[in-house]
Amino acid sequence: MKVPRGHIERLENGAEVRLGVFLSNTKTRRAKLSADKLAALAGLGLEWAAA
Repeated sequence: MKVPRGHIERLENGAEVRLGVFLSNTKTRRAKLSADKLAALAGLGLEWAAA
């Protein structure tokens, strides 16, 4: 799954989430994530989290 860094997800309640920035930052810092967090991200389909 590739999400551009500038992607903003708009939720039903009107809130905006900077999904692209979150994913980019999380991928950069993946070495510091716990095994549980990596497993949760891999479960969402993020291939880089499963490696």
